[in-house]
Amino acid sequence: MTNKNTYNLLSQINIPADLRRLPIDKLPQVCEELRRDIIDELADNPGHFASSLGVVELTVALHYVYDTPYDRIVWDVGHQAYGHKILTGRRERFSTNRKLHGLKPFPSPSESEYDTFTCGHASNSISAALGMAVASANQNEKRRHIIAVIGDGSMSGGLAFEGLNNASSTPNDILIILNDNNMSIDRSVGGMNHYFHQLHTSSLYNRLRFAASRKLFNWGWLNEDRRKQLIRFNNSLKSLISNQQNVFEGMNIRYFGPSDGHDVIELVHTLRVLKDMKGPKLFHIHTVKGKGFKPAEKAADIWHAPGKFDKETGERIQTDTSNLPPRYQDVFGQTLLELARMNPKIIGVTPAMPSGCSMNVLMKEMPDRAFDVGIAEGHAVTFSGGMAQDGLIPFCNIYSSFAQRAYDNLIHDIAIERLNVVLCLDRAGLVGEDGPTHHGAFDLAALRPIPNLILSSPLNEKELRLLMYTAQLPDQGPFVIRYPRGRGVLTDWQCDFEAIEVGKGQLLKEGKDIALLSLGPIGNTAAEAILLFEQQQAQEGHPLTVAHYDMRFLKPLDENILHEVGTHFSRIITIEDGVIRGGLGSAVLEYMSDHGFFPKVTRMGLHDYFVEHGTVEQLRQIVGIDRDAIVSQLRSISQK
Repeated sequence: MTNKNTYNLLSQINIPADLRRLPIDKLPQVCEELRRDIIDELADNPGHFASSLGVVELTVALHYVYDTPYDRIVWDVGHQAYGHKILTGRRERFSTNRKLHGLKPFPSPSESEYDTFTCGHASNSISAALGMAVASANQNEKRRHIIAVIGDGSMSGGLAFEGLNNASSTPNDILIILNDNNMSIDRSVGGMNHYFHQLHTSSLYNRLRFAASRKLFNWGWLNEDRRKQLIRFNNSLKSLISNQQNVFEGMNIRYFGPSDGHDVIELVHTLRVLKDMKGPKLFHIHTVKGKGFKPAEKAADIWHAPGKFDKETGERIQTDTSNLPPRYQDVFGQTLLELARMNPKIIGVTPAMPSGCSMNVLMKEMPDRAFDVGIAEGHAVTFSGGMAQDGLIPFCNIYSSFAQRAYDNLIHDIAIERLNVVLCLDRAGLVGEDGPTHHGAFDLAALRPIPNLILSSPLNEKELRLLMYTAQLPDQGPFVIRYPRGRGVLTDWQCDFEAIEVGKGQLLKEGKDIALLSLGPIGNTAAEAILLFEQQQAQEGHPLTVAHYDMRFLKPLDENILHEVGTHFSRIITIEDGVIRGGLGSAVLEYMSDHGFFPKVTRMGLHDYFVEHGTVEQLRQIVGIDRDAIVSQLRSISQK
């Protein structure tokens, strides 16, 4: 790793106030050093790479012009905030980014006063910024500048438009910066993406308008009411001349741009002018995702989070995975293609994650039967419901934590009418280094109360294939399949399709003393723990055996298994990779109580706190659902 002292200017910047002491002509060098530092750091410590490179100049300009942290910069998503972290006192600790107990993967107010709002899910920046502006005005503070930085992909989310709508009618001076790089993670899609690339405004016209408005204000000829009237007249005139309606100015949000997002000095000049302007404003900049690192510029989707790489050659450092089990997402992608070949009613839907969930496998062979709807999870679910209403069978794949934003859509637009939508929840359970905004911890507890819903989780890759096959059979209704990030456990995973009886679990191992009930892939860890526990007990002269049941379905529960367990066992352990309040353990307790069984039940899962970031193995140890923790619980319950 490069010695941090080799950066002549960056090494002098501990906080943004240090940056603001530099003359403006030094900023290009700061940007060059900051970009190099990000490349040096991420070559060995993987993270979100291309997004942060794309906003280096914008990050420097913002902290140079505005009095942060008093002035607020609200980042949307946070993939692009590494430069921000480095400039705000965290450069010496940046090597700990995304590591256990190290810097958080996304901006967080609990980590730094420069991080103004939690960001891990897209499209919330405008709403949060508007809230801060109203709070500042309400408390009669010295004028506080509020800036929301949102990408073109995030602008496709409905919340962004809700924020714009409210900003257009609520008194505020917020600045919205639209970072337009034609990307979210995969290539941005939809009408808004096309619109941004067609939008144009003369830079000469903008400069003349800036100068004229400032003169008129200084002369006292332009007050706030006249300003709004003039904006409406100006927007109408410009639309007539250009034969193009600007959606932002149509909402009385002043639009400026598009501008070169990699010209730091020009950005500073523009931001200084916008800083003094009243009313809501949108500054549209064009940037290149991965700017300054040629491989990332050419393949920004691959370099969104590339893992380790050689910073000199641009070669990604990859290990041989040919002998390893496949990733669950790849099993999903291949199986979906096979099912689509068999069933012409099957359609794929994903909100901006075709490569992340492997929907791109279907897209490549059958592009007319797979839809990337952009960062719009609620729309993805309701869109799927509309197709199911008229006879298609959508497989809607959403990361578990992102699906939280589609909860109402799932109830109102799918479950009530019992529509045949297959909701595949990828990244369920603990996901690792992306931390609490991304852990798929709440899906089981949140979805279990919804009527008409089938809620399942496969033990392994073969079970995933069989559940997907079962879900597309006629008249199943809404069918949820949740599975984790990462690799499975089987190298020989391909199998013939056969239906699984809905609501039926399976006995994996017989036993007489303790019953362990698991749901999903965590059952493989439980199986290892049971084997180790029984070996230890035998060596100690206290042979005990454990019956292991894979429940497969949280809803409907296999009541035959529960009756058998309640009848024959006084000691039960449940384990799930999700919150224990409302999940499998709660369901088992409810059944036992309702049917007159009173065993000792120990629930294992995620407890009532948000889990930090780290490797999945580290986090499972911390929350107590790894192999050793299960062995410890088996020993504890065996002594009661």
